[in-house]
Amino acid sequence: MKATKITYWITTIIIFLWEGVMPALYSQSDLAKQGLSHLQYPAYFGGLLLAFKIVGSLILIIPFRHWIKDWAYAGFAFVFISAAVSHGVIDGATNAQTIMPFIFLAILFVSYYCYKKIYKTAP
Repeated sequence: MKATKITYWITTIIIFLWEGVMPALYSQSDLAKQGLSHLQYPAYFGGLLLAFKIVGSLILIIPFRHWIKDWAYAGFAFVFISAAVSHGVIDGATNAQTIMPFIFLAILFVSYYCYKKIYKTAP
């Protein structure tokens, strides 16, 4: 059980840093704005995505009811899959930016599996 908790916290903190802290710090940078326009998203989408990422990452870190955490996990899974599809359509399937969201999706799945194992709620 101790190894499961350690794995849970390591993977959850990786998601928190990648999806909560980094976007909060760098979402207004020129590189982030160029990335959104490169993927042909409207400019307001970045602010909306930022708000949801920060709220979702806080839900994963702070104790909340289990069903709320399930929605946060589902939201991040949707974000990662959508990011991979968006990059795949624009940049091609073999681009690193297309593959990277799947790596974070795997980390998210490990976090979710450990979360369910620790708290023994039905998957």
